[in-house]
Amino acid sequence: MRRAVHVRDDLVIPAAEITIRFARASGPGGQNVNKVASKAVLRFAVRSSTAFTDADRALVLARLAPRLTADGELIIASGAHREQARNREAVLERLATVLRGALRRRRPRTPTRPSKAAVERRLAEKRARGERKRERRALD
Repeated sequence: MRRAVHVRDDLVIPAAEITIRFARASGPGGQNVNKVASKAVLRFAVRSSTAFTDADRALVLARLAPRLTADGELIIASGAHREQARNREAVLERLATVLRGALRRRRPRTPTRPSKAAVERRLAEKRARGERKRERRALD
């Protein structure tokens, strides 16, 4: 039951590029937790993926660098649910969310300057604060 992951309208990660393995999970499940491999561990090779354009791949590699292995693989795990199927869906959804966030084009910051009135208010407040402290001093 493998399925492709839809990241955006123009970007779909093919199911063949995603590897999901299952492991024993910690957490709720009682005696079942020691017998059933319900934790889903997803591996996705960003560097060798055919789904990305060169620009998108460079962006994802740069933004997700701390999360990638030395081979350029992104590893996402989920053991939040008791069922294997729900954990599989959770890691696939998280993969789409992580890639969407990495591919979001950030608007360049336009440098701004405080208004003349704001600068004047700040300086007036500083003068008032200094005056207040001067008045508190003990006279010799």
